[in-house]
Amino acid sequence: MSGDPRRCVCPGSYDPMTMGHLDVITRASALYDDVVVAVLYNPDKQGTFSPDERLDLIRQSTQSLPNVRAEGFGQRLIVDVCRDLDAGVLLKGIRNDTDYDYELPMALMNREMTGVETLLLPGNPSMGHYSSSLIRLIASHGADVSHMVPEPVLAPLLERVRPAPPTG
Repeated sequence: MSGDPRRCVCPGSYDPMTMGHLDVITRASALYDDVVVAVLYNPDKQGTFSPDERLDLIRQSTQSLPNVRAEGFGQRLIVDVCRDLDAGVLLKGIRNDTDYDYELPMALMNREMTGVETLLLPGNPSMGHYSSSLIRLIASHGADVSHMVPEPVLAPLLERVRPAPPTG
């Protein structure tokens, strides 16, 4: 194994962070001494939140977890991030078979390339249908998403995705 086995990296775009993300990060914080929430983003894609805003919302949402920190890494291979952080474990939450089928080949390739192990942590079944894109969509139509996102995320999300009320 490559890197410190007490440090894990939880990568994602977190646009926005959901309660499913927070569940996985909280559980990771009980398993590892140091948890790095790695915000990766593609500058060619228009996000709901800027990378700095995402980092700020993650930091606010995880402030009660002293061994969790959020860092931005731009557009890079996650194994390079793990190497730079001396992390021995890449931790990913999976919701269903589709996530597993997507993540398994990447986990095997990452281990072959660098020796970094991937832990696929099953998400809480009650949140298995949560996805950032679906939450953004339903919030934009006025649905209540307050139980789907951490409290620090709710107001900024609603401000960003809900259309302005008609005037006059």
